[in-house]
Amino acid sequence: MLVLTRKKNESIMIGDSIEIKVLAIEGEQIKLGIIAPKHIDIYRKEIYTAIQEENKQAADVSTNLLRQLKNNKKN
Repeated sequence: MLVLTRKKNESIMIGDSIEIKVLAIEGEQIKLGIIAPKHIDIYRKEIYTAIQEENKQAADVSTNLLRQLKNNKKN
């Protein structure tokens, strides 16, 4: 993990096209601004994790359905 110290209005760059800027510091909260190409999805981690779990569950349902269809064809 890379750890950086930034102040208000300072930024970090990720590659050539993603900028993360500290917009405000309010108590224990920090407001970040993210400038990135439109084709890059940006999520809070808890939302990203939930999406990944839903995708996994959907894939499991699809796999199970395919197995059932194959078993029914054999019978």
